[in-house]
Amino acid sequence: MAVKVLFVCLGNICRSPTAHAVMLKKTASLSVPFEVESAGTSASHRGEAPDPRSVKVGMNFGYSFSGINSRPVKDADFNYYDVILAMDADNLQQLKKRCPVPLQYKLKLFMEFHPEYPALREVPDPYYGGSRGFEVVFNLIEQGCEGLISHLLNVQQS
Repeated sequence: MAVKVLFVCLGNICRSPTAHAVMLKKTASLSVPFEVESAGTSASHRGEAPDPRSVKVGMNFGYSFSGINSRPVKDADFNYYDVILAMDADNLQQLKKRCPVPLQYKLKLFMEFHPEYPALREVPDPYYGGSRGFEVVFNLIEQGCEGLISHLLNVQQS
C-alpha cells in the first residue's frame, strides 16, 4: 500500500510543486511505494505550470516538474492522503478550517521534518523575491523531504 503525501502552499506554483518534484525523485527507488501530489489553498493558479523560477532552480538540482500543474485542495484530499503538509502557518490554518476534525491529525507543517525545526518553522514564499529565494526554498525542501521520508519509513516499519 502506497504512502500518500500531499504538499500544500497558497497558489501551488512555487513551494508545494517544488516539494512534489523533490519527493517524487527521492522516493522513486524506495521499496515502499509513495504517491505524491501538491495543491494550493487558493485556486488562483488552477491548471498553471510551476513558476519558471522554481523549474529553473529545480532543473539545476536535477529535478523534473513534468506533469505537475496547480490545483486547489479538494475536500476529498482530507480523506485520501495519509499526511498533508503545509508550507507555512497561514496555509496550515486554512487547511484546519476545512478539514474535518477527526482527520486533522493528518495536517502538519512541512518544516516539522527539517533538521532545524523548530528554529525554522516555515518555508518562505519566494514568489515576490529574486532567484536567491528559490534556491533557499529548494535547500529547505530537500532537507525537509529527507526527514519526512525517514519519518514515514519508520512509521511504516512499526
